[in-house]
Amino acid sequence: MAKDISVAFSYIKDGIYYFERRVPKDLRKHYSSPKIAYSLRTRSASIAASRATRAAQQLDEYWYHLRLKDSELPGKHLLRMQQSAINTHACAPPAPSERPSVSLSEAVAIYLRLKGQNRPDTFRRAAERACGYVIDVCGDKDLIAYSKADATRFRDALVARKLTGSSITRIFGTVRSVFNFAASEVGMSITNPFAGVYYDRRSGVQERAPLPLEAVRTVQRECMKIDDDLRWLVGLVSDTGLRLAEAVGLLREDIILAVDIPHVVVREHPWRRLKTSTSARKVPLVGVSMWAAGRILEQECDGPFAFARYNRSDNTNANAASASLNKWMRPFVPERCTMHSFRHSMRDRLRAVECPSDIVDELGGWQTEGVGHAYGNGYPLEVLARWMSRIADMPPSHKI
Repeated sequence: MAKDISVAFSYIKDGIYYFERRVPKDLRKHYSSPKIAYSLRTRSASIAASRATRAAQQLDEYWYHLRLKDSELPGKHLLRMQQSAINTHACAPPAPSERPSVSLSEAVAIYLRLKGQNRPDTFRRAAERACGYVIDVCGDKDLIAYSKADATRFRDALVARKLTGSSITRIFGTVRSVFNFAASEVGMSITNPFAGVYYDRRSGVQERAPLPLEAVRTVQRECMKIDDDLRWLVGLVSDTGLRLAEAVGLLREDIILAVDIPHVVVREHPWRRLKTSTSARKVPLVGVSMWAAGRILEQECDGPFAFARYNRSDNTNANAASASLNKWMRPFVPERCTMHSFRHSMRDRLRAVECPSDIVDELGGWQTEGVGHAYGNGYPLEVLARWMSRIADMPPSHKI
């Protein structure tokens, strides 16, 4: 760690400049650490100086407002209010200084404290990252102080970073949620400036293509040749249409074979949450998925997980599984096809046998529109198995 006296509020580590500033003692109650330090992401002294100076100025401004909140109103002892004035203005709206106020960083804290309970770390990181981008571009202001101009400047900054339309959509969605939730909690009535911002939602987005049935059969044959735990995972997904994360996070006890209708139980676990409430379901095992399930349970294993290599921490590492399997599949599948393509193909395969759409939704864990579909326990396993058996018998030449 080295210092560069030409760049205030910084130090150098491995050639990279870092911002560093101690929190004043009278404000430490607002922070979890006595020091603020983070990478300036540059090796250039001039760029680092500019970024460090800007960060220091923002902190000075923010600390000034924090001190104002903690201090008595200047001249408060001189204020006089006649009883007639009280009666006249009793129903008048509060003055601007009396209106509820909360900064974006405080809004994030409110959002995470109330909505972040029992949610995965990804929920917290998404809120902090998205709103952190806003603060980087527009500053940490009171919610009511943000304008549509701030929102469009924020959009332009995300586009300049070459983020895809889908990534920008996720970021804006998180920012809107934090805004709306915090404003509601503190009783603010505001128009969310981050709503209705235009950008090209399809920019840079490559739609995942469904796998042709012939490619599905090719991959399945390769899985049975290699016959290891990674190929069992591919095989399990190939004829069930499970989301990859759903399959990776399964327990061995979630695979039920010693019954009349073998099936897999998709349910929420502490290490792997489900995407939606309708994702909890039972899916009959047929074809290569039945073979994969049998191979998983045949193995002697000390742990409870079906795929232990991806469950060695508190959270299922589905991203690692996706990267590894997509790379392995590449020679056997058309361009733009991935593990998720099995899920697209499953929907097409069920359509090809004229499976009713609400049964398709139940098998895939998709949300079915309409209030009535939320009633009851869903279709019997026997009915689901009957439709699944039809796709297992479909010849590779069948068009989907």
